[in-house]
This record gives sequence, C-alpha cells and structure tokens, in this order.
Amino acid sequence: MSGTFVGMPAFPTAAREALGDTQLRRNLAHATRTIRDKRAKVVAEVEEWEELRLAGAGVKEAALRDLATHLETLEDSLTRAGATVHWARDAEEACAIVASVTKAQGADEVVKVKSMATQEIGLNEALEADGIAAWETDLAELIVQLGEDLPSHILVPAIHRNRAEIREIFRRRMGAVGRPAPDGLSDEPAALAGAAREHLREKFLRAKVAVSGANFAVADTGTLVVVESEGNGRMCLTLPEVLISVVGIEKVVATWADLDPMLRLLPRSSTGERMNPYTSTWSGVTPGDGPQEVHVVLLDNGRTRALADDVGRQALRCIRCSACLNVCPVYERVGGHAYGSVYPGPIGAILNPLLNGVTDPQTASLPYASTLCGACFEVCPVRIDIPSVLVDQRAAVVDSHRDDRIPKPEAVAMKGAAWTFSSARRLARAEQASGLAGRVLGRFSRTTLPGGQAAAGRLPGPAAGWTSARDLPAPPAESFRAWWLRTNGGTDGGQDGGGS
Repeated sequence: MSGTFVGMPAFPTAAREALGDTQLRRNLAHATRTIRDKRAKVVAEVEEWEELRLAGAGVKEAALRDLATHLETLEDSLTRAGATVHWARDAEEACAIVASVTKAQGADEVVKVKSMATQEIGLNEALEADGIAAWETDLAELIVQLGEDLPSHILVPAIHRNRAEIREIFRRRMGAVGRPAPDGLSDEPAALAGAAREHLREKFLRAKVAVSGANFAVADTGTLVVVESEGNGRMCLTLPEVLISVVGIEKVVATWADLDPMLRLLPRSSTGERMNPYTSTWSGVTPGDGPQEVHVVLLDNGRTRALADDVGRQALRCIRCSACLNVCPVYERVGGHAYGSVYPGPIGAILNPLLNGVTDPQTASLPYASTLCGACFEVCPVRIDIPSVLVDQRAAVVDSHRDDRIPKPEAVAMKGAAWTFSSARRLARAEQASGLAGRVLGRFSRTTLPGGQAAAGRLPGPAAGWTSARDLPAPPAESFRAWWLRTNGGTDGGQDGGGS
C-alpha cells in the first residue's frame, strides 16, 4: 500500500486521541486560521476568480481525458531534450530506480526538494535501507525529519508544531546529522530560518545528486515545473550534477499556455500569495548550466486505478494547494496525523481510497472523516467536488463488505428494514411497536425537543455512537396509519393492510 503510514489506526481511533491534545488543537487553529485569512484576501482581489477556477479545472480535465497521448508526448519531448525517462508502476519500482541512479554516481546521499510523490512512495526509508541518506531541504520538511516525526499537512508538514517545539528539535538534533544549531538559538522565526539555512548550506554544496517532484509537467515542451517559497528548491535543481524527478502521471498538462491559469490559481490557494517567490522550470539537459544528467520517473502507483473511476477521477485534478485542509472543520480539530497518510484532510480522504482501494480498515475509514459541509469544494481551485466523491467512496466501502461471512451491524439493520418495509402487515406491526415505545419514552424521558416532543437519551450498544452526539426524537405514540383508521371510522381507504 502506498501513501499511508503503516500501523496507523482507523480514523475514529486516531481522531479521538488527537482531540485530547489541547496543544495540538491550539497550533492547528492558529495556523489554519492564518492561512485561510491570507488566501481569502488575495482571492478577493481577482474579480474573475470563478472563471479562473473553471479554466483550471478544464485544463486538468482535458489532460486526464487524453492522458496516454500526453504522456507519450511528454516522454518524447523529455528524451529529445536529453533527459532519461523511466516508468514506474508502483512505489517499489520508483524507489529502486532512484536508488539505482544514485548508486551509479557513487553517491551515498541526496538532497531533496519538497515532494508529496516521494513521501507517498516512502523514498527516504527505501534509500536509507540502501545506505543512502536523503536530506529534506524544505524548512517544514526539515523540522519533521529532524524531529523523527510524520508530516501532517500538504503545504506546511510541521503545522502541528509551534516555534518553541521547533527550537528544541533544532537544538537537540541538528548536530547529529550536520552543522549544529547556534548557541543561544531563540524561537524567533528569523533565527530558526537562519539556523536551518546554515545547516542546509553545506549539504547543498556537497551533494552530487538531487531528487525533486514537479507541480506540473508540460507535454509539448518537456518542461517540469516546481513552485516554492524558500529557494531551497532552486538550490537543489541547479547545484547538483544529477537530478532525479519523481512525477505522478496526473501532473501532465498539454501545453505551455495551460500553465497560465494554474500558476495564478496555485499560489493564491496555497500560500496566500499573488505569485510564488520561486518558479523553476527545466527541460532536460542544458550543456554547462545546471545538472548534466536528468532522470524523470513517471509514477503510476494507483493513478490509473483512480482514472478508471468515473466519479473519483476528478481527484487527480488536485494541484496540492491544501486549501481544502485549511477550511475543513474536521482537519482543524484533529490534524493530519489522524488520517494516517501523507495526503491528509478532505483530499486525502478521497485520494487514498482511490489509489489504494478500501479493503484496508484504515483507508476504508477515511471517506467517513467528513461532515460533508461542502467548504472544501467551495475553495478548491480546480473544482473537485470532494463531498460527492466522499459519498461515492462510502458506497464503495459498503459494497466491499457485501460478501463478508459475518455481516456488519449496519448491513443487518438495513436488511431488517428492507424486510419490514416490504410487507404492509409487518410495517403495521412495527408501527404498533414503535408507538408503544413512544408512549413509554414520552412518560419517562427527561429530554424535550423544541415543540414539546420527547427525545430518547443515550441508547446502549451500537446506537450509542449516534445518540451520544444527537437527539433521537421518540417515536410518535400514534402512527399515521392508526390515526387514519381512528379518524375515518375504522376504514383503511380500501387497503387491506395485508401482504406477505
């Protein structure tokens, strides 16, 4: 399985633990609110924002509908420009390619541009098993790596950490893997960034091989694009002799002109900036300028599976902006670790099941990690209808259990309801029973809803999960059928109430 953290519990268990961490909740609330406010301000400046969203969605959708053709064009363009193209069906193949190229250079370390694809395939761990050290150069990724932690956000992987925690991580861990943190390091952001800069500089200057992903890959020109805010990506893409780029096949756009809406949508949606401080593009090898050996690994790893899903394929439009995470009321309260994946939040709740299937209990729990409030769709720059895909994936989870030898309680309840509703006589008896329950609850219930209706308290067993957070109205003491018979002189309107 790819993209998920091995051994993580299902979302409800992980979320319950996260909710008990008050420091985590404060960190998340502050960070997501700050990013939300920045995004809202710069988006409001663009009068034609909705038209821009439609244009971005159109670019990605058109590329996906003819993906095979665009990938072949991309391969031809890259090859003509001097790059070597590799195809990887899964994480294992992709990691093996990167390790093989690195070893061929006699290198035992690589510097990395922040990349969701390399996190998805577990590249750092695979390289470590081959005796190759992979150094993260993005500030947030560096914090996660030094802290021996897991990323919890697409844009800001260390969003769950505050600056005091970051200072302690730097002081404790930097010296073990390179230049130590300066004495007297404070927790001021500028001081922390300066310590990271000094720590990484020696790695940039020493490394022979770099590994990157790509935000976009332009088919007709063979151009890869990386956008970032710190400059570390530019260092990785220009200083080393060899560059290996691991690119998901869904990152392809057809033409250079297609970058126009994407490069206007992405910075506003992600960092709340009008444009990215650093936008790097490269096409193969340029003699005497930059890496003189370029490898591009085109990664499938479940993407063709997602592409075959008529409803879910729109998730492949995702440009990894993280806007959906920052507005999600669930993510804001539990953070990214609860999702058990490098793709957390609403997009992760659909992307992981689409890439991996829903047979694993942890992945199968993700489509339910949502209130279906729709805020994620409202902010998505490429108009992915995440709520609709969530509902569709919930259906896929249910379908995956239809042949289980021991049916789930929900399935038993639904079969029982179907059996009851298929017969007028059985339905009438059920109404009589519910009326009796309604009279009992009406007499003993201490909970009253607006309008005077009695409500059940917390029910035992499987119903406890529902009634612990919701009021369950007591059934009416008299059903509509009983009322009709009583008020119409005992006649049932010509229906005999029978059935089998």
